[in-house]
Amino acid sequence: AASNTSVGSALDQESASRTAGTGAAFVQNKLRLFGADEKPKLTLYRDHAGWCPYCQKTMLLIEEKRIPINIELVPMRSYGDKPESFLRIVPSGLLPALLVETSDGRKQVVTESQVIMELLDSWHPVEDGFKQMMPSEEDSASMQRYRQLSNLERELFSWWCTLIFRPEGPGFGSPGMLGKLMGKSSEPAMSGAMSGFLECLEKVDNALASTKGPWFFDWAEHPTMIDFIYVSHVERMLASAAFWKGLDLRSDKYQQQFPALNAWLDAFEKRECYLAFKSDYYTHVKDIPPQYGPGYDGGFEDERISFQKNISGKDGKSWTLPLSFDDEVQPLYRGPPLPLCALKAAGISGDNGELASEGTSYEKAEP
Repeated sequence: AASNTSVGSALDQESASRTAGTGAAFVQNKLRLFGADEKPKLTLYRDHAGWCPYCQKTMLLIEEKRIPINIELVPMRSYGDKPESFLRIVPSGLLPALLVETSDGRKQVVTESQVIMELLDSWHPVEDGFKQMMPSEEDSASMQRYRQLSNLERELFSWWCTLIFRPEGPGFGSPGMLGKLMGKSSEPAMSGAMSGFLECLEKVDNALASTKGPWFFDWAEHPTMIDFIYVSHVERMLASAAFWKGLDLRSDKYQQQFPALNAWLDAFEKRECYLAFKSDYYTHVKDIPPQYGPGYDGGFEDERISFQKNISGKDGKSWTLPLSFDDEVQPLYRGPPLPLCALKAAGISGDNGELASEGTSYEKAEP
């Protein structure tokens, strides 16, 4: 039995720890104590399958700040009916939702992820030993940057929706009349939506490059509120852009074009709490349409067809046994490829030479 192996035993122990409210981050956790002695007064309702990007960013903040909290798992409308017990508490059915129990026994419900995140941050201040997630109100320059970055995230989200969920128009590089007049008929076609999306990504890359890295703010050595606000949708952009547009933003080409953005993603992928909620491309291209609508094929056709076959397991190799050590579209070893407890039990060290550590890649590890 697997439990008789060192790795199996470690995973069993980790499962018991998670049930008790300790242990590592996990998408199905229902209690997070972080050393608290009593049952938390806060309960977060989030989606059961881990599809919701707004629930994901809220959980990332909770994990990074180590906020004691109860968690209830509820289906999204796109894959199930919400239980009556939840609808009695949250009639709108919105996720995530935060139930707050006050000291006098009253209960209050808060919805909207950003409101929830900002409240959780303010209720768990630095003075009480929690990590800082927002700029200080006295730091007007940082607050202005935070607001600008928040607006830029909405701009990026808008360009992503335009690119993925609407048919693309002809590009200036296409062999049409306008393309020929501009002398660009030999270049790959690029629609206005594609250009707009890439130009907006360049703004994000420049914002990240303006700090010492890898995060959006220099005053913290950990990801902060604005990093979490971005990353859950950027993760979905990576999958959808590759699958429907043939645009691999993690390829060598785009590593060079957007180095700060890719360094930021690398830093996230080395953190166990992020990997606990990160999904794969196949899951995302299946869970995005029920939430946002169908994606439209377009972009760079040859690359798109290749990525679609790879992600869907129709290229004759990506889903064929024996599987390869790594995945050419979604490299597995930029960070811990397994829970740290399993790596420790197996005696696997990261590329920094430390046993079962986060913050490092595992690309030199033995297969």
